Amino acid sequence: MLLDRIKERGKEFDMSLQQIAQAAQISPNTIYSWRVKTPRADKLKEVAKVLHTTTDYLNGSTDDPSIPDKKQTITDADLDEMLDNARSFDGKPMTPHDRELIRAYLKGLYDNK
Repeated sequence: MLLDRIKERGKEFDMSLQQIAQAAQISPNTIYSWRVKTPRADKLKEVAKVLHTTTDYLNGSTDDPSIPDKKQTITDADLDEMLDNARSFDGKPMTPHDRELIRAYLKGLYDNK
């Protein structure tokens, strides 16, 4: 299945297995060996990058070849829930100022992904 998926995805980009291997900086024999051998994670990841897909798709764990959107958002309700569960830090109670600093940090962290 893995080799078939690589071939199918390669066709979408008009790439042969040799071209995929060259772009991923691995030997074509390495890809062909994946018919019977489990690929090294780093090599499969490079092939997935070349083919603009995920290793899960190539391995057959999903039928969706698209790369998930990495941007995550967080709502004010999510922040409130997290902060309600965090009442102290290092054994000391959090002040309202501490809570707002943490809220701003978390908001920025999620919004910038």
